[in-house]
Amino acid sequence: MNLEHVFQNNKKWIKDKLELNPDYFEDLGKGQNPELLFIGCSDSRVTAEELMGLGPGEVFVHRNIANMVISIDLNVMSVVNYAVEHLKVNHIVVCGHYACGGVHAAMQSEDLGILNPWLRNIRDVYRIHKDELNAIEDEEKKYDRLVELNVKEQCVNLIKTAAVQKAYRERGLIVHGWVFDVHTGKLIDLKINFEKYLKDIMEIYHLD
Repeated sequence: MNLEHVFQNNKKWIKDKLELNPDYFEDLGKGQNPELLFIGCSDSRVTAEELMGLGPGEVFVHRNIANMVISIDLNVMSVVNYAVEHLKVNHIVVCGHYACGGVHAAMQSEDLGILNPWLRNIRDVYRIHKDELNAIEDEEKKYDRLVELNVKEQCVNLIKTAAVQKAYRERGLIVHGWVFDVHTGKLIDLKINFEKYLKDIMEIYHLD
């Protein structure tokens, strides 16, 4: 990759934006007010704003390997807290994608060094849903289903947090689970039953 080309692209991008709106960057510098927090995968093929057709200032984004929401990961927890408590987002999306390298790696019995503790969280998703997954004979379909189930469990992890529970009570914040199909470009809403999971886990995870 020619990095000089990146800076040329940046100059063209600035020129294009200013031609449409001479105050574009002045307006951008005034702050952000996104309605949506997007938690996605670090995969280079999954660009949050582009696949949703949104621009700068419209979505707060956090990305990591396999779109995980892990309670002891200060990075994702800080992002969630800032987005919910300070930016006052009303929607949080966990978006996985088919052909996810992180999910695929978690399905393999290999020692992957520093990745082991991270991937263990995906293996836990497999353990929770092993009966359903082991009944799927086609490996590709099993892989895709684990991607979906991982999204579901990360949504549940979000619902367990105090910030999300408080925002739900105060302003009706909603958690969504999506999958991006890299083969077709489509976003798929997994239609996570937010209300059901709230009821299911509140006995144990309710936080005032």
